Order: sequence, then C-alpha cells, then structure tokens
Amino acid sequence: MLNDPFNLILLLTAAFLAGALNAVAGGGSFLTLPALVFTGMPPVTANATGTVALLPGYVSGAFGFREDVEAPPGLSLRTLTALSLIGGAIGATLLLLTDNRTFGKIVPWLLLVATILFAVSPMLLSKVKQNQGGHASARKSAVGLLAVTIYGGYFNGGLGILLLALFGLLGQTNLNAMNGIKNVVSALLTAIAVAIYAWGGVVTWPQALVMMTAATAGGYFGARIARRIPAPVLRAGIVSTGLIMTTLFFLRG
Repeated sequence: MLNDPFNLILLLTAAFLAGALNAVAGGGSFLTLPALVFTGMPPVTANATGTVALLPGYVSGAFGFREDVEAPPGLSLRTLTALSLIGGAIGATLLLLTDNRTFGKIVPWLLLVATILFAVSPMLLSKVKQNQGGHASARKSAVGLLAVTIYGGYFNGGLGILLLALFGLLGQTNLNAMNGIKNVVSALLTAIAVAIYAWGGVVTWPQALVMMTAATAGGYFGARIARRIPAPVLRAGIVSTGLIMTTLFFLRG
C-alpha cells in the first residue's frame, strides 16, 4: 500500500488530521479507519492499525494532565487501572473474534453512533452536570467503567464522550480532573488493546508506524492552533466528517 503515492499521502493526511482532532476535540477515528479501509485494508486490521497509530496521542494527553488526574467517586485509581486494562483486553479480544465480513457490516453503525454521540455531547454533558448531586455505588461505578472500556477496546470512536459522561454521572465535577482521568483510561485500555492486536497479528506495522508519526505531529500542531478555531465550527466539521464517512461505509457495504 505504501508504494502507491496516493495511498501514502492519504494515510499521512488522515493520521495528521486525526491527531489534530484528538488533541482539540476527539473524532480522529472518523478519519484513520476509513482511510485504511479505502486503501484496501480489511476492516478488522484497519481498526487495529488505526488504534495503534493514535496511541501516542492518548499517552501524551495523559502525561499533560498528570497534575489533575483524580479518580471519580466510588473508584480508586488502582481499581480504575485494573478495570481499564480488563475492559480494553476484553474489547480487543472480541475484535479478534470478529471476522472481517461481520465487522465490515458493523462499522457503519459504529461510526453513526459515534457521530451522533459527538454531535449531542454538549447537551449530554450539560444534562449530566445538571443531574449531579449524588454518587453512584462502587459496584455501579465499576460496571459502568467496565462497559465503556470494553467498547473502547473494540472500537475507539466516541470513547472520550462516553468517558466524560460516565464520570459526570458518577459525581465528578472538576472538568480538568475528568479530562485527566479520561486520558489515563484511554491510554491504558488502548495500550492493552494494541498489545492484544499485535499478539493476534492484525496490525499492519508499516502503515501503523507511518501514521503514528503523522498523528503525533498533528497532535502537536492541533493543540497549537486550537484556540484560533471557534468550537462550533470545529464541532460542525467533525460531525460532517463523521456523517460523510458513515454514508460512504453504508454505500460501500
């Protein structure tokens, strides 16, 4: 694939923009997965490879919020770490057990759900803040986090929004703390998922490494220019991209 200049440019561009999007708002999976599939990569391999490419961004994000990391009520950092690794491992294993034909049919729906989540996230998070006041039990907190991390290990799209909503429902109120722990959970579950993807032989490493470099650069420049882009414009662009990719996958399928 990388011998074709068009494919190389497509993957580099998609990864760079995905890194920039993840740095400022999320939604990078809307670009990496379709780009890899459109170059001829099987859907399961494309999902795994794209996740590998975006891993450095999650790690750097977690490091950037290191002073603000705080577990939500009902969960200790040790429990949160364990659940993130377990959930990510379960989700990644489920992906390995899904054949390309089945995953290809699921992808458009996953993209659609992730796009809708992203579009309604301001309203969702606003409702969460309004309803805060009590704390969920430790058992409910653990079950909720495990469910979201399994989703994240299987398919990364919309993960950040789900985590922020969950932490709000659990009673967390400090936005910096919510973002910090969101990045920690994302990095942990993605790291274990990547290890399982690699063990399962579904990662195409040349493409992953090329895209990883571009995504890292995109993350840096995305963070630098984020303040110059009005939030509504950025959100509208990401939602439009998600809808276009979803439509193309439905037509392709």
